[in-house]
Amino acid sequence: MNTSYSSSLANKPLTHLNLLEMKQRGEKITCLTAYDASFSALIDETGIEVILVGDSLGMVVQGHATTLPVTLDDIIYHTRCVMRSCQRALVIADLPFMTYSTPELAAQSAAQLIQLGGAQLVKFEGARIDIVAFLVKQGIAVCGHLGLLPQFIHQIGGYKVQGKACDSADKLINDALALQKAGVSLLILECVPAELARKISEQLHIPVIGIGAGADCDGQVLVVYDMLGISTGKRPSFSKNFLSETNSIEGAFKIYYNAVKQGDFPTSAHSF
Repeated sequence: MNTSYSSSLANKPLTHLNLLEMKQRGEKITCLTAYDASFSALIDETGIEVILVGDSLGMVVQGHATTLPVTLDDIIYHTRCVMRSCQRALVIADLPFMTYSTPELAAQSAAQLIQLGGAQLVKFEGARIDIVAFLVKQGIAVCGHLGLLPQFIHQIGGYKVQGKACDSADKLINDALALQKAGVSLLILECVPAELARKISEQLHIPVIGIGAGADCDGQVLVVYDMLGISTGKRPSFSKNFLSETNSIEGAFKIYYNAVKQGDFPTSAHSF
């Protein structure tokens, strides 16, 4: 597949229903993080379907050691920047640490991301079924996030692969099914064994987007600074420096897009 848009989706703002159609016909979904208008425009022009305004900005933009210091105002600001130049991609924004501790607080936080930032979906970590159900009842589209949960870093004790033991793998499968039943439109799986991610992707009818979760998810997401090789510190083993293969950022995005679409990324070297 070349870097041109899928004919059925060209020049048309995307929704989560378009991603569902992609899963149904077996077309891989591409996603990158973005935090500003310039990266957003380049990603959008490449044809990448989803932009995630992640709380990863706390580490790659703000220079923190974790995502925990990121505030709701931070995400609103960066989502607004992204939306100013995004014409086509579906934009998901993270709910930061402790902005969704109750369903009511989650709804208030999500409303601000949508009304002030322009986000189309909101994402939060963990199997909070009560929160998903409450948000969906308010008309809010939700993206789930299971596996490695960076906001739980002090509880889990480090950035570790999740779901390696049988009991934890079964819990992840059950949590994914419960989130789907509660109404999430998408699910992100982070740092789980490729075989487990395959099982979850096959059992869910909603799209599953992986990061460090093998090639059998319905799509892939990477932190844009990681895939350009410009993040501070060590690049995650599941990522790849696509900029090293070309002389431009736009070229790196095109290579990433094609590699995901054709099933060339991730390889076993980028999986667990």
